[in-house]
Amino acid sequence: MVWHVIWMLILGLIVGAIARFIVPGKHDMGLILTALLGIVGGYVGGTLGSVVFPPHEFTITPPINHSFLGALVGAVILLLVFGFIKGRTSKR
Repeated sequence: MVWHVIWMLILGLIVGAIARFIVPGKHDMGLILTALLGIVGGYVGGTLGSVVFPPHEFTITPPINHSFLGALVGAVILLLVFGFIKGRTSKR
């Protein structure tokens, strides 16, 4: 259990760092938020993958079968949405 959490944090940090590298602009977040970005991106990418690819099952429970690429796509989507929301609120 402990190793699973440590492994999830390490992979989340790697995915979050790659997503921050792909999306242009300045992202004010440290290591913890970068790891959380990768972890949540894995859930977003896995959920989108389960909706797009067969058997098209959408459930509330976190997806178990998601790949590194799905996590990366989910993290990039989260960064783009976060940047869009932050850009709209900072102009006021």
